[in-house]
Amino acid sequence: MQMAFAEFPYLSCILLSCIIGILMMLFTPERHAQAIKWMAAVFSGITLALSLYLFLAFDKNQVGLQFVEKVIWVESLGITYFNAVDGINLPNLLLTGIVFFTGVLTMWEMQTRVKEFYVLYFVMVSGVFGLFMSMDLFFIFVWYDVSLFPMYLLIAVWGKTRKEYAAMKLTLYLLAGSALILPAIVYLFVKSGLNTFDIVSLMQPGTFSADQQKFAFILLFLGFGILAAVWPFHTWSPVGHVAAPHAVSMVHAGVLMKIGAFGVLRVAIFLCPEGWQYWSTLMASLAAVGIVYGALAGLRQTDLKYVIGYSSVSHMGIVGLGLSTVSVDGLNGAIFQMFAHGVMTALFFSSVGYIYDRTHTKAIDELGGLSRIMPVASTYFIVAAMASMGVPCLASFWGELVVFISAFKVYPFRGVMAVAALVVSALFMLRVVQKTFYGPKNAKYEQLPDVPFRLGIPRMILVGVLVFFGLFPSLLFDVIDTATIPFINGLP
Repeated sequence: MQMAFAEFPYLSCILLSCIIGILMMLFTPERHAQAIKWMAAVFSGITLALSLYLFLAFDKNQVGLQFVEKVIWVESLGITYFNAVDGINLPNLLLTGIVFFTGVLTMWEMQTRVKEFYVLYFVMVSGVFGLFMSMDLFFIFVWYDVSLFPMYLLIAVWGKTRKEYAAMKLTLYLLAGSALILPAIVYLFVKSGLNTFDIVSLMQPGTFSADQQKFAFILLFLGFGILAAVWPFHTWSPVGHVAAPHAVSMVHAGVLMKIGAFGVLRVAIFLCPEGWQYWSTLMASLAAVGIVYGALAGLRQTDLKYVIGYSSVSHMGIVGLGLSTVSVDGLNGAIFQMFAHGVMTALFFSSVGYIYDRTHTKAIDELGGLSRIMPVASTYFIVAAMASMGVPCLASFWGELVVFISAFKVYPFRGVMAVAALVVSALFMLRVVQKTFYGPKNAKYEQLPDVPFRLGIPRMILVGVLVFFGLFPSLLFDVIDTATIPFINGLP
């Protein structure tokens, strides 16, 4: 694999921005809550600007890794501080920057323990950034755990709706995934005989036998798959969505679930391609069941956040279905869907957050006629709902379309199941929109204020991203192609 070393450490600067932000907030007295919010906005804005620069400066005519940073850390163990971007992680870095910044702005009205919240929020997102940019298995595992541990406190302290139960369930499930990932990484390290955790070195043909790949792949798929809400290991996800504070729900559904799918792709598929081909039918079956299950479960929900939670399970099944096809189109659609779904769910939870803060309820039956009371707030949710239904000219349409085309070629029956489930998903989303925003007005909400411009900024950004990549999908597909086409062409 070719590598173009960076003249300036942009990737490390993203991490450094998070770390400096954490330190500055830690040394700022709690009473200066507004100053802490501005610090969070500035440093999350820097990470967004850097990730956007990387996306714009990425050379789409060059295959391989770009903006490479590589420093030997523990030579005796083969551990290297190795960061780089390619067509697989670059969309996810941009996604993280967008969701991170808009999440900070979404929580602008928060008054409770502001300092602790933003510090933990920054720690969580720094782990996400680190994992997406790392090309060393040791650091991928470290960053994985860094991104997960703050979730317990963020939900248990600032959450709602059975928050202690949700925090504990989420943590136990994700630690179970971690317990599968670590032995798989150690197994690959030992069996390679190369004394390195460097993914590029471990990807060389002939490094692992077919049987070794099959064994390691299933451990990695299950370990990372738990975080990607692969059925039947998904039950922590809707509960966590509902209990988490708004910005944490945005990162949780928008980015953290993508870590699971990204880990399957970057680690399991890239290092164990023969294992991938062997287990692909199982992957497709679990994905198809997850798509159908999420859609059917969503039909029965009466809580707005639960509706979004089960919708996320269904849409992450589309990502899994794309990954299972062992094709360029399948991988392209899955990666595009990861990005689009992340932006869409961030918009969902940001919109619900504003509505909940005013009405103090998420129950669909208690809301009604909100489009005549809060037309702007309602519009943001409706745009997210349209994206969830796969409406053309919004980003989600392209990921779903490419995945379904690929699935019909490889797994026709599962493809039919997935499309049928998407129709059901559209029905329950239309039901939610009709009952919440176009039903009879609830008199006690008639005087509620609509979203002012300054609080609407994060939602405007998310809507803009969905529309922009819905109209110009090739800008993202061209980036993704630089990694997926050479990889598929190089398969044995």
